[in-house]
Amino acid sequence: MSKVERVGVSLDKELLGQFDALIDKQGYTNRSEAIRDLIRERLSEEQLAKPTAKAVAGIFLVYDHHSTALTDKLMKLQHNHLLHIIASTHIHLDHHNCLEIIILKGKVKEIEDLANQMASLKGVKLSKTNMINVN
Repeated sequence: MSKVERVGVSLDKELLGQFDALIDKQGYTNRSEAIRDLIRERLSEEQLAKPTAKAVAGIFLVYDHHSTALTDKLMKLQHNHLLHIIASTHIHLDHHNCLEIIILKGKVKEIEDLANQMASLKGVKLSKTNMINVN
């Protein structure tokens, strides 16, 4: 474990009060862990801005499974990126709509490219990609 270094931060009372309310709502027991998490999150965002950074991601797609050949196109894209895809889950939401969650790892640019290819397919209604830096 690395050494812990104490630092001081000056905040106005209103901002500190808002921060305390937020971290209390989120279940933090102290400010230090909340601040550490905020720093980690910001550092991760900075890494994700680099196209070659390593990341893991979930691509969430809601689509009409009756759309012509859409499931075949999605499957083909997944097979073409087999080394990056860790797992996928298919959920039937109702008679027309499915949710597909594709979990993958790779470089930020590769993940973004695949997510965009999937999102742009005819029949995909909603698409969201959540990415986390792994460095």
